Amino acid sequence: MRLEYFELVDRIVHLSVADGVVHATASVPMESPIFEGHFPGHPIMPGVLLIEAMAQTSGWIILALSRFERMPFLAGVKQAKLRNFVPPGASLLLQAKIVHEGSGYIRTETAVLVDDEPTCSAELVFRVLPFPSPVFKDMVKAAARRVAFPQEHIPDGQ
Repeated sequence: MRLEYFELVDRIVHLSVADGVVHATASVPMESPIFEGHFPGHPIMPGVLLIEAMAQTSGWIILALSRFERMPFLAGVKQAKLRNFVPPGASLLLQAKIVHEGSGYIRTETAVLVDDEPTCSAELVFRVLPFPSPVFKDMVKAAARRVAFPQEHIPDGQ
């Protein structure tokens, strides 16, 4: 996890297009400039970054579903619940499941677990649109390789 660069998913550990499910892992760094202000003497991962981590996890299943033809843009956060603090050094299990698709939108149910304990959850809504440019699409494919995204879900030659 590189908080400063919004790279919040370290590795895809399970992805099933048929089930609309993805699981990923991430390790919160021990040190980051973010912790200097959030909060001095009591560093915790900001809740907004936990929501972003869930959104990025959802994004991987949406990309697989569209075979990298369309990209998700976060459009809404519903029923977000932040149950526990997440300290530096925590290992996260990120989960997302597609629960509805239609009219150019996809809704997912997401969760973060720390030590098998539910830490936060949300229902997220995404607008799904074509990639803004071929260069951006290639950058996303490169990121997919970094997180061990299953290669069979990345079309060749595109």
